[in-house]
Amino acid sequence: MRTGRLEAFSDGVIAIIITIMVLEMKVPQGTRLDSLRPLLPVGLAYVLSFIYVGIYWSNHHHLLHATRRVNGGILWANLHLLFWLSLVPFVTHWVGENHAAAWPTALYGIVLLMAAIAYEVLQRAIIAHHGDDSTLARAIGSDRKGKLSLAAYACAIPLAFVSPWLSDLLFVAVAALWLVPDRRIESIGDVVDF
Repeated sequence: MRTGRLEAFSDGVIAIIITIMVLEMKVPQGTRLDSLRPLLPVGLAYVLSFIYVGIYWSNHHHLLHATRRVNGGILWANLHLLFWLSLVPFVTHWVGENHAAAWPTALYGIVLLMAAIAYEVLQRAIIAHHGDDSTLARAIGSDRKGKLSLAAYACAIPLAFVSPWLSDLLFVAVAALWLVPDRRIESIGDVVDF
């Protein structure tokens, strides 16, 4: 199977996720600029989550660009990723409404960790389908960035019960790490040897 339907479906789901996140932001009562102040935590949570969803969308795009064929395992791995991403609006709203609270922060971290694991599963499913010597496998390599992200999320979750702010800083740091474009897959261009 080609990747077209998988990519179109994923793009649609991700667009809906972003739409839901922005719709969760309520209009303030009042017309003065200071009426926005209570919404600052919700707005910051939205910005961070938008960045995360954007990072996943961009990397997913590059991943599928380097994929010529999909099978049932890849389809299910992709759905697994979309499931965890679909929970981002819920945890974004909860953490935004209850900033600096342990459980919302921890659950936000759990969703980020599970999305990262799901992305790793998707990569591995694609590589298994195309072979360990495929261009994609070589481009991903040891995936230090991915492993560092998983470790940061795993640390941030229990840290939320000690200092939610430090967990938030870890989430921002991981997002910043991925904001630097990941050229591993992009650099392989249109030359894919599947």
